[in-house]
Amino acid sequence: MRPQLSVLALAALLAGPGLAQDAAAPANGAAAPDAAAAQPGDIGGTYEFDPEHSQIVFSYEHMGFSTSHGFVNGLEGSITLDAETPANSTVEARFPMSAIRTIAPALDKDIYGEGLVTAATPESVVTFRSTRVELRDEDEADVFGELTLNGVTREVKLEVELNKAGLNPMSNLPAVGFDIEGSILRSDFNMGGFAPAVSDELKISIAVEARKG
Repeated sequence: MRPQLSVLALAALLAGPGLAQDAAAPANGAAAPDAAAAQPGDIGGTYEFDPEHSQIVFSYEHMGFSTSHGFVNGLEGSITLDAETPANSTVEARFPMSAIRTIAPALDKDIYGEGLVTAATPESVVTFRSTRVELRDEDEADVFGELTLNGVTREVKLEVELNKAGLNPMSNLPAVGFDIEGSILRSDFNMGGFAPAVSDELKISIAVEARKG
């Protein structure tokens, strides 16, 4: 069994009405320690996604013959941990449509073809904002949130697993890391073109590394 640190880090994805406050300053009025001076167990505060180590991979079936994959690099966002009241913690994520890549350049052009992306442009931003979480154990949770894609906003569920919470030995800054899985139906976002030859369901795998500083 992992220590309570795991529970608090996992609760980074617990939604609230707004971003949580950072840990309060010491009662004697002294300045709060900076991130580099934080102790390993001091995980409260805001973590920014590391785009170089955060990625989305999605997959879909092609006529039953194969499973094709696409990806999104440079995922951005933030996680705000409230160690005192985990229910006030939040997560937000975003990326531009132009970041989506499929298995081939020709298919990338089809993204904006008839029946697929119709209400968005390459500059449009896809966003996710958490709304609630249901903890399953110390390291796993079902996280619910609002996904906005192609001009449509719907609730989605993500299965989240905590990998690690602690100091990054390279930067000596607090960091957290998660593996996330979920799925969406393209038709829910007015992107159901070519179904069923191209499966309506997209299976999604997300890696997120976030850090203070």
